[in-house]
Amino acid sequence: MNLPNALTVFRILALPFCAWALFQKDGQDPTWQIIAWTMFFIVGMTDVLDGRIARKRNQISHFGIILDPIADKAFIATALIGLSILGKMPWWVTVLILAREIGVTILRFSVIKREVISANRGGKLKSLLQNFSVGFYILPIPTSLYLPRDILLGVAIVLTIWTGAEYFRQVIKQK
Repeated sequence: MNLPNALTVFRILALPFCAWALFQKDGQDPTWQIIAWTMFFIVGMTDVLDGRIARKRNQISHFGIILDPIADKAFIATALIGLSILGKMPWWVTVLILAREIGVTILRFSVIKREVISANRGGKLKSLLQNFSVGFYILPIPTSLYLPRDILLGVAIVLTIWTGAEYFRQVIKQK
């Protein structure tokens, strides 16, 4: 167990607490919304840290290669499902994003003996936009910011679909 893997495990173990904070007072209390956002932000930053530390210290492991994408999907799934249950995120968005994430994860695992499909720039940008846009659904923002928030989510959805298709094309091309 190295530091990057410990951070990945922490990310997974912290998610129930993030969900708990999200659901406090039916997700309507601004203080709890900020607490939930802060918790998700801290957990999200561990994803950035674990990758950087693993590369810098040359601590990339098979455990991390397998668990990190699972932790990433669990992170976004926790936020999306929680927001949809609270009625703040449309279910179709949650289903679409999670279907892509699960599909790409299954794809990655299906070829892992042959190759490791790392996140490309588009995939990293997709994750960043997903996380930012979902964060704006957690935070108590004024209604005047709903349209920019929704546009950001729309861009994240387009990137989600596009990068998912790219991963599948990449694997098909290499067969």
